[in-house]
Formats: sequence, C-alpha cells, structure tokens
Amino acid sequence: MIGIAVVAPIVMQDFITVYATRVLILCLFALSFDLVWGYAGIMSLGQSLFFGLGGYGIALLSRDWNVASILVVLPVGALIGLVAALMIGGFLLVGRHPSSMIFVSLGTMTGAYAADRLVRGWYYVGGQNGIPSIQSMRIGPYELVEGPTFYYLVLAILVAVYLVCRWLVRSQFGLVLAGLRENEERIAYFGYNVEHIKLIVFTLGGAIAGLAGSLYAFHESFVWSGMLGVVMATQVVLYVMLGGSGTLIGALAGTVVIEALNFWLSNTYQEIWPIILGVMLLLIVMFRPGGLVSFILDGHERVGSFGYMGRGDGRGST
Repeated sequence: MIGIAVVAPIVMQDFITVYATRVLILCLFALSFDLVWGYAGIMSLGQSLFFGLGGYGIALLSRDWNVASILVVLPVGALIGLVAALMIGGFLLVGRHPSSMIFVSLGTMTGAYAADRLVRGWYYVGGQNGIPSIQSMRIGPYELVEGPTFYYLVLAILVAVYLVCRWLVRSQFGLVLAGLRENEERIAYFGYNVEHIKLIVFTLGGAIAGLAGSLYAFHESFVWSGMLGVVMATQVVLYVMLGGSGTLIGALAGTVVIEALNFWLSNTYQEIWPIILGVMLLLIVMFRPGGLVSFILDGHERVGSFGYMGRGDGRGST
C-alpha cells in the first residue's frame, strides 16, 4: 500500500494529486479519532474542534505574524490541538464521578457547535467568509505549494504518525486502552487511573487532529467555520465506522474509500450522488459491523496479539 502511495503522483494527473493530498490529510484526521474512539472507547463527536482550531491558529499566525516556516507552524498546530483537548478533556473526563459516554459525546459536540457559531460571527477571524489566501508553507527559502512535493510531505507525516500510533497501541498502554474500551470497571479494579488514561489518549488525539488541521489550512490556503463544526465531526465518524474502528488501518481505508466514492459519484451522478453514497455506507455498516477491514483482518486486530499465551497452537485467552 505504501509503495502504491509513493509512485501514485508519477502516474496521476496534477488535479488528482492535489485531491489525493487532501485525502491523506483527512486520513491523519481519521487516525486521531480512531485512537480516541476505536481504542479508548471515547465517542468524541467534536473531534473537528481540534482540527479546526489547529487550522485557524496557524492561519492567524501566518496572517498576523507572517510566520509560515514548517518548523514552527506544524508544531504550533499540534500544540493548539493538544492544549484544547487537554482543557476540554479535563472538564469532561476528569472528575469525582466517571463520565458517561453520552455526557462526553454531547459535551464534545456542543463544543464543536459553539465554536462554529462563534467563528461565524467573529469579524477578526473572517466570520462566515473565513480566512482566505493563506501564504504557502515554507522550508527555509522554499515554498511548499500544492502538488507532488506537498503530497510527499503529507505522506511522510502520515506514515510517521501511523507508526507511532501503532507502536503505542501495541504497547502495554495499548493493552490498557483495549481493556478500558471493553470493560472500564475491571481496568479500574486492577488499579489503573481510568480518568487519567482517558485524558492522555484524548489529548494525543487532539494533537494529531490539530496537526491535520494545520496541514489542511496550508494545502487549501483557506480556513472556514465548517472545519470546526458538527458536519466535519460527523464525517470523521463515518470514515472510521466504515473502515473499522480500533484498527488504525481501518481509519485510513474508510477515509480513502469514502473520498474516492465521493469524487466519482459527484462527477457521475451529480443529482443523486449523496443518496447513493448514503445507501452504500448504510449497507456496509449493517452487514459488516466490523467495517471494511473485517474482510481481511479478524477480530483480534482490535486487541492485538500481546494477550496470546504460548500454549498448544500458540493461541490462548486474552
């Protein structure tokens, strides 16, 4: 799969390369949500808040301070997402009593909706018109414009983040996350601080989403209130749900498939393509609850192989 992604810009037309770059950025966004929901079981219906804040933060940094160096803007975008997730997660996840899934879901969704409405009416950040004409990101004196160079940059970042996330979920911490998702009370009984573990993974997901948002802003040269809103938050849920939650690779597959279908159907069936896409997604979710990745991976991928004991055929209980 990586080999195909590497050679793709060589054979693709320029406008397809630009579209593929956008898809890769959305894959990074989907990874952030899969880490939070697929592994820790935290249904964050406001993941777009961190994505949008990262984009708006670097857009303002570029417009008001003329800063566009990749060594500054990408870390700042990730930091904005991290701090925002830490603040919201501290309120929703850490307290005297364990927070319910409904409370966290509605709390994050409310945050995304409120941020969307606030930005729409705030003149300093462009209101409904957003912030257009963001300058190109730079590496030293060189500008990174949309095309193969930007594509390979995003691809390298995506692969690096994926490998870090995979290492994390395959570690002892990942085993705790899997147990947390399946049975939170039992993990707490073993002595783990459930609230702090949730906050750590929620904050990490926010940082990745902020990084994705900053890349998206520079690639599109534009940020708007929709990046923060509920529609974008719902979109990333569909990516992960279709591909298969709790697998990482499923988040990437779901994003690529949905965006590819979106591109093809919108050009082929311009009047009814949203209906066709909706029906296709509904059928897949109904008949393959494990997502597309369940066609090639078994259910143990959501827990990993670290729980198997070396007895008999090498397969024990988790």
